[in-house]
Amino acid sequence: MSLLIDADYIVYKCCAAAEIDLDFGNDVIVVQSKFSDAMRMVERDLYNIANDIGTFDDSILFFSDSSNFRKCIDPEYKGHRNRKKPCGYRRVIEKLKEDYQVEIMPSLEADDALGIWATKEPGHIICSPDKDMRQIPGDLYNFTDAVTTITEEEGDRWHLVQTLAGDQTDGYSGVAGYGVKRAEAHFAKEGYTWEAVLKAFKEKDQTEDDAIRNARLARILRNTDYDFERQIPRLWSPTSSSDYTDDGARVHHATAAGSAA
Repeated sequence: MSLLIDADYIVYKCCAAAEIDLDFGNDVIVVQSKFSDAMRMVERDLYNIANDIGTFDDSILFFSDSSNFRKCIDPEYKGHRNRKKPCGYRRVIEKLKEDYQVEIMPSLEADDALGIWATKEPGHIICSPDKDMRQIPGDLYNFTDAVTTITEEEGDRWHLVQTLAGDQTDGYSGVAGYGVKRAEAHFAKEGYTWEAVLKAFKEKDQTEDDAIRNARLARILRNTDYDFERQIPRLWSPTSSSDYTDDGARVHHATAAGSAA
């Protein structure tokens, strides 16, 4: 069993915390940090995760690639996130590569790489505070609560919820006026099906193309969503979904279709 750790989150947070603003006056402010401070905080967080979980074989650290396949789906995806990485961010990653196994998959975010690894070889524990990881079947540790097990049905349902609710942080809107609670109430009434997704979009004068685009942006990749030979994602489509009625019964399940260009 390995710990699959969202190191993007940890390193960004720790490097940002290590920054110090030096105000020289005359309109000059300089940001600096000490590499040793940032590294110490990262190692502390990694130790705390391992200590909380207990027995495991090793830790694998996941980072996002510099390119992002979701930009091909929607060029505005995360377009508002234009802040530079905090001081020392890349240097810390290079140091971690000396002591840990570090994984960066071409054109994928760390979340997707985590999802692919966790579903290709079940039995590992994903360590991430990101609510998106509730889409991935398997064990999840969110840095706060005890390890929880996500079933495939629960993961599929959460993907549909996020398709309706959108994620303003990531820059996709979902259905106008919907948040997580309204999305869950909608599915409780209509059932967890693609037809229910389309109904919500069409009631707000949004199209099926809008629904598919949001579903693809929301989808955290699993091993079945990835072409390992070509090293590109298979884009999610309604024919690749697992739909469930409101009592949890499976309606259908087929293989994924479509690949990113």
